[in-house]
Amino acid sequence: MGDQRGMTNQTAKKRIVFCDFDGTITVNDNIIAIIKHFNPPGWERIAERTIAQEISIKEGVGQLFRLLPASMEKEVVEFGISNARIREGFTSFLTYCKEHQIEFYVTSGGIDFFVYPILERFGIARDHIYCNGGDFSGDQIEILWPNPCDGHCTNDCGMCKTTIMRNFPADRYERIIIGDSVTDFEGAKLADVVYSRSHLTTKCKELGLPHYEYETFHDIIKQMNAERTLSK
Repeated sequence: MGDQRGMTNQTAKKRIVFCDFDGTITVNDNIIAIIKHFNPPGWERIAERTIAQEISIKEGVGQLFRLLPASMEKEVVEFGISNARIREGFTSFLTYCKEHQIEFYVTSGGIDFFVYPILERFGIARDHIYCNGGDFSGDQIEILWPNPCDGHCTNDCGMCKTTIMRNFPADRYERIIIGDSVTDFEGAKLADVVYSRSHLTTKCKELGLPHYEYETFHDIIKQMNAERTLSK
């Protein structure tokens, strides 16, 4: 268990979850898994520089996929979908959110060609899923960025989670973020509650951000229930 945020009674606010996809909803990081599987020369250094924030997420992910020819579309898409494993408790967590009127959004740095098919069976509305796009029309795979940073963010996120979060003002929403990686760092700074693992836990500790650590979505449900009990 990580550091715990001193919670105030936020019953007047609508609770909303912004949930990462790669390494959060899925057990593995699908982008890294795809690139690692096809193993184009030079990918390791690009991945290292992105995680270390030496280059932006947008630049890093774009460079990684440009290492693959667009002619490999079928193989890349099939591997991206078939390789994913869903983290334990995800279905239960979606049910929990519905039962407790918690809005649920997927805010993913992943790509539409695997994010949408993988999530399709869970009944999440498309307008509640934010992710990047894949373009196979040229010589190399290009990533499209339909959710860029607004004027408040200069991190060149590609898929800017803080921009989406700002559409739900802090005076009206209790903003909850669930994540694991570099794509979640900035969002964690804005959130009222952070559920973290892996790189996000490390970053929260570095920045002194209160957070709860999780391994499964059952852990998150348990902590949310504990908070509900405390707030009564």
